[in-house]
Amino acid sequence: MMQMRIIERCGIAVSEIGLGCEGFHEEGMQLDELLTLAREHGVNLIDLYSPDPDMRKRLGNALQKQRDEFIIQGHLCSIWKQGQYRRTRKLAEVKNGFQQMCEQLQTDRIDIGMIHYVDAMEDWQLVLDHGILYYALELKKQGKLRAVGISSHNPLVAYQAVLSGHIDVLMFSINPCYDLMPASEDVEELWNDANYEKDILHMDQDRERLYEVCQKTGVAITVMKAFGGGDLLDAALSPAKTALTVKQCLHYALTRPAVVSVMVGSHSIPEFKECLAYEAVSDEEKDYAQVFASMPRVSWEGHCMYCGHCAPCPKHIDIAMVTKLLNLAKAQKELPETVREHYAVLKHTAQDCIACGACEARCPFHVAIRENMKAAVQIFGM
Repeated sequence: MMQMRIIERCGIAVSEIGLGCEGFHEEGMQLDELLTLAREHGVNLIDLYSPDPDMRKRLGNALQKQRDEFIIQGHLCSIWKQGQYRRTRKLAEVKNGFQQMCEQLQTDRIDIGMIHYVDAMEDWQLVLDHGILYYALELKKQGKLRAVGISSHNPLVAYQAVLSGHIDVLMFSINPCYDLMPASEDVEELWNDANYEKDILHMDQDRERLYEVCQKTGVAITVMKAFGGGDLLDAALSPAKTALTVKQCLHYALTRPAVVSVMVGSHSIPEFKECLAYEAVSDEEKDYAQVFASMPRVSWEGHCMYCGHCAPCPKHIDIAMVTKLLNLAKAQKELPETVREHYAVLKHTAQDCIACGACEARCPFHVAIRENMKAAVQIFGM
């Protein structure tokens, strides 16, 4: 059964597997069949970054009589001009583009209005200066949007957007290779092989900080590029020189803080079915820990990846969750009330730890779990 997650700031429930629109353009793709398959498996979130009018009209026709079954994440600033896609920061074009999107989809609202592709600080400033964020907020007030979002590949830009307090949803590129890379205004750097030739230690701190502040502030993350454009599924193409499976990539993204859904850009019905199979596979098939531990030139030593290999705990502590909440607490000068509340409702907390060390013996990343449990007791008082 498909698991649902809540976008905290607006209360929208979305499926943890979402449907990207990349495959909508494929010759022979039957959108009616694709949407029926999605609905039957509980998928309700569709990301629509493409402004292609023909594709949108086909999707609009397919959505008739079932519009309320789906949550549309539609992109503002993504327009169709002179027969091709353009990204714009001209407010008049953004307004016209939104109107066209609604008309082509035959709908009076877009659920999540995603300000499209903001990867540079200068570009984020343009979004502010040109009134684009204000326009999105006005659409939300009018009921034409239910949530306001931004899509980015740059953790520093995304961090600033989240700190603005106006963003409900962040669409961000998350996978185990990209998470190693420092912030850049050039998205091409994420898959530049030269960046992976040096020894790399741990997740990039700016990315980790971003995920933690999203968790703290209730900003939901929808994930793009979970498979790195397919490269992570092929050892010859993967920057890590190790192949991951579809299920492992999905599980990695879904275990990051604040993530509510992973968008899968299926190019065929069989590809989509392979992603849907994630919901029914065993924990062993989802497990990415051993693959990560064997990645050449990459060390995750001492860094909790929330993989769950530490389980089972003889005292039934959810060690991965305690560690995640501990890391969220450590990232703030003061303990956030939401983090405290999440910790307080755990059935078994760090104070139940008997320091047996069984978890550390199983951890492939050699995390000092017993020390973490002591730290959690000090911070949370239980």
